[in-house]
Formats: sequence, C-alpha cells, structure tokens
Amino acid sequence: MGPLTGLKVVEIGAQGPGPFCATVVADLGAQVVRIDRPAQVGKPFDDVILGRSRRSVAVDLKHPQGPAVAMRLIGSADVLIEGFRPGVMERLGLGPDACLARNPRLVYGRMTGWGQVGPLAMTAGHDINYTALSGALAAIGRPGSGPVIPLNLLADFGGGGMLLAVGILAALQSRTTTGRGQVVDAAMADGVAQLMGIFYALSQRGAWSSRPGTNWLDGGAHFYDTYETADGRHVSFGAVEPQFQRMMLHTLGFDPADFPEPYDPTRWPEYKKRIAEVIRQRTRDEWCGVFEGVEACFAPVLTLDEVPSHPHHMARGSFVSHEGLLQHAPAPRFSGTPCAPPTRAARPGEATTTVLTEYGYAPEEIGDLLATGAVAAPDGPR
Repeated sequence: MGPLTGLKVVEIGAQGPGPFCATVVADLGAQVVRIDRPAQVGKPFDDVILGRSRRSVAVDLKHPQGPAVAMRLIGSADVLIEGFRPGVMERLGLGPDACLARNPRLVYGRMTGWGQVGPLAMTAGHDINYTALSGALAAIGRPGSGPVIPLNLLADFGGGGMLLAVGILAALQSRTTTGRGQVVDAAMADGVAQLMGIFYALSQRGAWSSRPGTNWLDGGAHFYDTYETADGRHVSFGAVEPQFQRMMLHTLGFDPADFPEPYDPTRWPEYKKRIAEVIRQRTRDEWCGVFEGVEACFAPVLTLDEVPSHPHHMARGSFVSHEGLLQHAPAPRFSGTPCAPPTRAARPGEATTTVLTEYGYAPEEIGDLLATGAVAAPDGPR
C-alpha cells in the first residue's frame, strides 16, 4: 500500500535526518532495508518512530566481506540513503562511483550537515549549528532573550530528512526519462537556507528587522503571537489579514476601531499589552469555547500529551496506536494509493537471515557469514 509500493530502498543505519527520510519513504510504501552494525544486535532498541516500517540486517561494513554483502543489496535497490561524513562510504568501497557502476539506475541519497564540499564539509555539527549558520537561529526569539532553539526541527527534519526525500523523489522522476540514477547531495545547512528564503528576501527589502521578536511573523505583532491565560496555559493567534483581526478583536470584546494602524510596529507593544490583560481573565479552555466557530485564526497551545486527543486530530486519524504508544500516521494522504499503518520498528539484525535469503544467499553462505562476523543475527552464528 502507498504510492511508493515496489520501491526498494537500502538505508545505512544512522541517527536523525537519514532515518527520518527513510521513515518518510517507508510510510509512503517503499520497501526499506536498514543496514545496522552487528554490535547493535540484541541491545535495547527504543527508536520506535525512526525505526518503524522497515527491516534490518546487521552487516559489519569494516569486515573484509561486509561491503560485498551491502553491495549485493544495493545492486538491486532503487535508492540508497547514507548519512556519513564525506569520504566514509568511499573508504568502505561503497561510494557513488562503485555503487552506480554496479547499479546505474541507483539514486544515491547523501545526508550531511554541511554538504559534500566546502570548507566545513568535514566539520562535526548538529541541528543547532546548521540553524545558526543559516540565520534562522538569530531570527527566532524574544527581544532581549537571545536565540530560541526550535528543537531540532529545522535542520534535522525539515531542512534535512524531508529535503533529502524530495531530492530522492525528483531523482527517481528524472530516472524515468534518462534511465539513469544519480547522486543527491542534501546538506542540512542548505535546507535551512531554503526554508529561510522568504526572510532573506524581506530583510534585503528592508521589510524585516534583524531584532528577533519585533516582526509580524516572529511574535512582534499583536495579531501573531501567543498569550498566557488565567491557568498559566497559552493560546495563539495568527490573524494576519484585516478580516481575521477584526474578528479576533471583536470576540475579545474590543472595538476594532480602537486598534488603528494595525501594521505599524510602533503600535504593537501597546496593543499586545491590552490584549494580554483580557486573555489573562479566562482559562485556555474557556477561550477555546469563546472562539469556537469564529474565523479569527485561533488555536490553543497544546502540550505533547494533549495533541492526539484533540477532536480535529481524532477525526482525521492523525495518530495511530502501535507498539504501546500513539504515533503520527503516514502523511500526506492519497486518494488512489492510501498508505498502510506503520509496522513495528525493526530491531537491529532481526531480518538478516530472511533478507539475505531473498537476495540469493544459500543457507551455507549465510552460515559462513555469520560465523566470520561479517553479518549478525539475534540467534548468533549457526
């Protein structure tokens, strides 16, 4: 089930954006096999979300026979996903030249922080660093508070794994006309820069201040911010357009005429103070009742444990229960090729024997590989 049914993907086990990309394509129906390290076999594995809907084989890529096993899988795959620093796959004998020589139709997806080339290409980093160098970190915050870290959403997931997924799909489309695969170089720093594109443009036009929390989309405006309620919770407004602002103010008990020049930043602190005083008079859930059915671009600020039980998410089936916890359902939704619910997260090496058998290895060959430590399985060597 899913629009990518039949697509064969090999994922080199890693952390963060690479597994997220693999989860995205697996949710959409791709058959994903993850290559894990033998040392991980039998150890606790709790990465339920970024390990779901695929199988795992344990291969020692540093063992003399290991790369050949991996190459056998890659040789019949449509996509390879890897997230090592530049040069690591080449040293293992699994770089793009070797893999594309074996499988010219392969889409070789590379996920790094800084990209394959550039002065920082070999430098270690994490989401916060790529977000910092792309300008996003400096742009998010409140006046006088310093940058606010947006979890690891921007670089790892939005500008990393999701961008790689888009690149892979684009390369697959190109393959339908050229017949050949190619390398997709996805850098998280590039991805965050892409997400920030509109703000670079606004800044160059003089329409965006470099001081965080003073602009119309960063909490500076009274109509685009969060407000604390009587019970210490918060509500949000995104009433950018005039008609939504009027409804927001009217529902709060104000005369919109008392908020002239709503797009003048010099008026925003005064307006926000007046609105905050009113919002603090009721609880969050009371305000939800007040704004129910009102076109004011209103929403409560929910905690993580509240999200799945919200009526809208429940009506859409946005979360599914699996492996003892609620998980996000595959998205987006497709009318003709709906996605299947997620399956159990793959434990490292649990499908080693099964997968190698599918790829043509005889039982005695698998036994030899297990005995030498080139591959591993939970039940150990035969």
